[in-house]
Amino acid sequence: MRYERKYKIERLSLAVVQQAIRMHPASFRSIYPDRQINNIYFDTIGLRTFHDNVDGIADRKKYRVRWYNRDIWQISQPNFEIKIRQNQLGTKEVCPIADFDLANLSVITSTVNKLSHQQVPLRPVLINSYLRSYYGTSDGRYRITIDRDLRYFSCLNSRRFTTYNIVDKELVLEIKYDELLDNDSDRIMQHFPFRQTKSSKYVTGVLLSNPF
Repeated sequence: MRYERKYKIERLSLAVVQQAIRMHPASFRSIYPDRQINNIYFDTIGLRTFHDNVDGIADRKKYRVRWYNRDIWQISQPNFEIKIRQNQLGTKEVCPIADFDLANLSVITSTVNKLSHQQVPLRPVLINSYLRSYYGTSDGRYRITIDRDLRYFSCLNSRRFTTYNIVDKELVLEIKYDELLDNDSDRIMQHFPFRQTKSSKYVTGVLLSNPF
């Protein structure tokens, strides 16, 4: 289990946020090349996981298929992931799956329902992508990611993906560390000039792309 402290940053440029990371006394450094993350989120007909998140349910799950590629149509080595949340702690189960065609979501939907072990069927609700940068402390105890160029497409409005129709220009910064390090985390948090927020890309995408 690990903590993921999130900061949804508005009206600040990527360069300003990166400068704050570089100036942090814990000496964060880039640890991995930037890459684009693509997701398909799955939920029930009644959007149970969406409402669990909005309502602040302590123990909840989120279901997605994830792959990495700048070209979203080139799907290679995707994983089915179940994100498990218990209060502020989280972990995930990851299962490699076969490549699939984004133009035909019925195949991947069938795979997800076989792997999810849910009595209530899941369906594709949202497709999104973003560019992620990775930073870490030299001892490897704390990690930071910055997500930008967030794009969304609602599968509730159309079952056939063509192109993203929602672009969110905000930045999402996450500080990630193991549960046992929480007592020491204040020395990391106190040096960031950002306000910690509750932030879920799945919830954000659903709200932006659907007029509830």
